[in-house]
Amino acid sequence: MKSVFNLNDSKEIIDRISQLTPDRKGLWGKMSVAQMLAHCNVTYEMAYENIHPAPNSFVKFMLKLFVKKTVVNETPYKKSIQTAPAFIIKEDKDFASEKERLINYIIKTQELGASYFEGRESLSFGSLNIAEWNNMFYKHLDHHLHQFGV
Repeated sequence: MKSVFNLNDSKEIIDRISQLTPDRKGLWGKMSVAQMLAHCNVTYEMAYENIHPAPNSFVKFMLKLFVKKTVVNETPYKKSIQTAPAFIIKEDKDFASEKERLINYIIKTQELGASYFEGRESLSFGSLNIAEWNNMFYKHLDHHLHQFGV
């Protein structure tokens, strides 16, 4: 799997995002391209911002038990896979600002580097290693960029 911590791989992801246009239609799912960008930003908000509530201990235990492996392994997501409530974007979003936010998060992640994430706590899954953080970030982006044909 490619790495969000690798400069060339990060540039490739940003190049793919740069190919998106506000009127681009998804190949599956219901989100607009702006909603998809906002949806992808949630992963980074959870890593960097203190704006999403942490799940209670029971929910976190259930997430670790039943969801974590799917999110942090290298197996690509299936089309139209169910998402967590925090990731559901129903309202219209501004394409340009969501795109800029996502690119800035990708740059920040690459600049901080893999060592910043080793053993760092995920809001939903507890402590993750570098590979798990990378898989979570990269796989999610790759899934949605494929969804919009880039």
